[in-house]
Amino acid sequence: MRKLAIYCCFLLLTLPFGHKTFAQDASNAQETPKSLDAAKTPAPPVHYYHLDIVTEELGANGKPVNSRAESTTVNTDPRGRGGASIRSSSRIPVATGPSEADGKPVNRQSQYENTGIDIDVQEVHEAGLQLALNLIADLSSLADSTDPNLHEPVFRHVRWQAPVLIPIGKPTVAFTSDVLDSKNSIRMVVTATLLQ
Repeated sequence: MRKLAIYCCFLLLTLPFGHKTFAQDASNAQETPKSLDAAKTPAPPVHYYHLDIVTEELGANGKPVNSRAESTTVNTDPRGRGGASIRSSSRIPVATGPSEADGKPVNRQSQYENTGIDIDVQEVHEAGLQLALNLIADLSSLADSTDPNLHEPVFRHVRWQAPVLIPIGKPTVAFTSDVLDSKNSIRMVVTATLLQ
């Protein structure tokens, strides 16, 4: 009986301490999600950039003989929603059937070909003082034919795709390519300006 009394006294003395220990464990369990949220790095702020894109054809002397300019706005949304697409084209008719029969004009059959420029800007994010982006450019145009016997149009086509780094505020050559049917070349110059 004496042992039972000692055991009951011991239990009564440890009960308040056990309750405190359990309460501390419960409060630690509740604080864990808060501490995990605090440990997560906050999302970087979203910045907006104005892109000026100039596509130039350079002569054999390196000076521009033709150019076209496009502009758009992109942002650095980490969810991948900050890109842009530009589409600018003309439809050129190309004869696919005779225009004369027995010396008389007839309704000419033709199909249409697109010429112009398609630009896609994807995966925009900042890398220090530069803007990193995946740039896709697809250019098509009519070329001057050097063959006097060729009466059909000649189409020129260039496609570029690459991740590029654009220093902010500085015009940068993103792509360059030779023109296969002449001594000219084509280049794309991109300028990124911070808006916000």
